[in-house]
Amino acid sequence: MGDGSVIPKFSNMKAFLGIVAGAGASYGIYKLFSGTSFRKNKKSAFNESNGPKLPHGGMVLQPGSLLAKVSGLDVVRVGESQAVPDDVESSDIISKSPESLEPQHLKMLLSLLQNTPNPSERVQILITLGNTAAFTVNQNLIYELGGIHIIAGFLSDPVPEVRVQTLNALNNLSMNLRNQEQLKVYLAKVLELIEMSPVNSDLQMAALRLLTNLSVTDNHHHLLKGSVTLLLSLLVVSNQVLQIQVLKVLVNLSSDPDMMDDIVQAQAPASVVLLFDVRTSSPVLLRLLTFAGNLKAWRPSAQVAEALRRRQDCLYRVLLDKSSLLHSRLSQLLAHPDGEVRAQVAWVLS
Repeated sequence: MGDGSVIPKFSNMKAFLGIVAGAGASYGIYKLFSGTSFRKNKKSAFNESNGPKLPHGGMVLQPGSLLAKVSGLDVVRVGESQAVPDDVESSDIISKSPESLEPQHLKMLLSLLQNTPNPSERVQILITLGNTAAFTVNQNLIYELGGIHIIAGFLSDPVPEVRVQTLNALNNLSMNLRNQEQLKVYLAKVLELIEMSPVNSDLQMAALRLLTNLSVTDNHHHLLKGSVTLLLSLLVVSNQVLQIQVLKVLVNLSSDPDMMDDIVQAQAPASVVLLFDVRTSSPVLLRLLTFAGNLKAWRPSAQVAEALRRRQDCLYRVLLDKSSLLHSRLSQLLAHPDGEVRAQVAWVLS
């Protein structure tokens, strides 16, 4: 850590992190919502197990600021050490589970995160914060401590695993709608990570999970209007697990009528239609059919439809126009061996 950034009573950084992270090991899931029906319902962002940009040493809470006063906690200045209260012993933290961590423990973790130069320690701290953020009380505490912006500052960390664990921690924090108001600032960065990361990488998956969570409600859909082409392009080159995550986002967006004009005009690979095939896995196919059904429920005026037909590579031409191959492919899927797929096809065709 930097000069003066030693945490009293915890001379062994790894020991401290092991204490808190170990207590949360059994909670190392990324809290999920579950959804059941595919039909025209937004897919829940959390039904799969997975979770202003600041420099790493940046200060989030300004002394005397409203947030600092409301939190009732001291703030961390750049270059200052974060003192641990004298009555906090390591044995006290050993006995704690993530849902019972106190504000000073989270404050210490955030301070350590800002000050350690060791990438492996940053990873462990972020895992620990992600585990604690599976609990609503800790989501609120991290918000009040300015922790969302501190954590999000590591989206630009040069170490890929640090970025992955940053996304996982933010993913858990995004379960809280109030937190989403702060997280929306980072949507552009999340999309950049999806675009620039290797296909099927852990980094890309973690970014998609966060994007899925942030698109469950329509509050921030307008910030994702430019993402449709990226998502469709990724859909045709990724593996099954990633395809499912991409489709969760697309289903969420296509469930919002206000997004439909932007979706159908988006540039789309012609090969998207080839995914409507019996060889496509049922979990992927069911979500594809939900997406297609949402699109087909959109009714453009004759003038708009004609304008879209002139755009050779837009999604409307690929999936909705009379010339699209989708119609014949859906008819073939009526003979699919999976009864749920057949029912979904019949719904799309109705």
